[in-house]
Amino acid sequence: VQLQASGGGLVQAGDSLRLSCVASGRTFNSCAVGWFRQGPGKEREFVAAITWNGDRLYYADSVTGRFTISRDNSKNTVYLQMNSLKPEDMAVYYCAAARRVGDAASASAWEYWGQGTQVTVSS
Repeated sequence: VQLQASGGGLVQAGDSLRLSCVASGRTFNSCAVGWFRQGPGKEREFVAAITWNGDRLYYADSVTGRFTISRDNSKNTVYLQMNSLKPEDMAVYYCAAARRVGDAASASAWEYWGQGTQVTVSS
């Protein structure tokens, strides 16, 4: 599975962005997908995850109520809708996929990673 993240950019606090993670590979539709982010000088942290069929969603406390993860398996794409962005959301955002996930919040649980997309939030 190869993943391509896109949709990052420069926005002001309070604005919205939608990130996309497009995948290639026949097994993608059977994979859970997660989003992580890594801010300057920080460790990579879990943001959100979605099961292969979208029946369960998981969010970090810091983004609950503001971010929404969704997927369209017909397009091999997972989205991260980010609303009410804050300066502390500024980071490089990565998508990841795995056929089986233990601790979704742990980066080591994910098999496949895309390159990151930069999100910059000005105050």
